[in-house]
Amino acid sequence: MANRTVIVDNNTWNTSHIATVGRAMSSPEYKAWKIYRSLDVEYVFVVFGGMIGYSSDDINKFLWMVRIGGGVYPEIKEKDYLGEGGAYRIDSGGSPTMLKSLMYKLSYHE
Repeated sequence: MANRTVIVDNNTWNTSHIATVGRAMSSPEYKAWKIYRSLDVEYVFVVFGGMIGYSSDDINKFLWMVRIGGGVYPEIKEKDYLGEGGAYRIDSGGSPTMLKSLMYKLSYHE
């Protein structure tokens, strides 16, 4: 992981850049691939702590990516990522949009 440029980190103030990454992570794989290639991305690093109960992983922060992305890209709507009863679900009760998103696929790769 050394000698790599980071597009978004905890100190990124460029919200349109964060929104673009949010757009990619909330998109299906084929669309996300095109977005990341336009940014010359070769690697995507996702922190997933579901197996150990780490609550600060990326899937738990995902709705913020959706919200920020939706602020710039109106086709991203938070309600599309909410499951039954309007709850944020990452299990079988998750919305079809959520279950097809790159973030979900990278977190729960089979």
